[in-house]
Amino acid sequence: MRSRIEALEFALLGLLSQGSLHGYMLRKRLINTYGPFRALSFSVLYPQLRRMLEAGLIEESKAQVSEKSRRSRIVYAITKEGRNRFGGLAGDAGPDDWNDENFEVRFAFFSPTPPTNRVQILEGRHRRLLDKAAALRSEISKTGQQSGVSDKYLIEWRRHSLDSIEREISWLEEMTRNEKEIN
Repeated sequence: MRSRIEALEFALLGLLSQGSLHGYMLRKRLINTYGPFRALSFSVLYPQLRRMLEAGLIEESKAQVSEKSRRSRIVYAITKEGRNRFGGLAGDAGPDDWNDENFEVRFAFFSPTPPTNRVQILEGRHRRLLDKAAALRSEISKTGQQSGVSDKYLIEWRRHSLDSIEREISWLEEMTRNEKEIN
């Protein structure tokens, strides 16, 4: 996925492939589940839904909120074209899929991703994190060797970040092993 918009489209199609939802519920699920969309506003969500409607990837219908209310909600459902697009996006794998912003979204919908692509994405993410860990170790080492005043909180933050990355590396190694055993 090359952009945040494409990642948002992928996530929306993935959610709608599981069942129809109205806009508020789509936003709520994205915020609760997917890291990159924690700050997703309606001013980003609804224009994306409109683009997907215009592209024929989703369709909308009106549903009554309650028997007492005259208000209705717009409910979104995935179309055949949307399922094809979601399948195409799930079938792709490349460097953008293992970066910090897109990996969580890709992993959330790993089931429809072909097994060889799952391994490729996991291995790509693993390589990316090994590089980040090496850079952090270097920064921690340089900071520790510098004479004079150093920022102990910055050093601690780097150690914390390194610890988190090392845990994710271990998890990725286990996930990759499991994926290779399944295939």
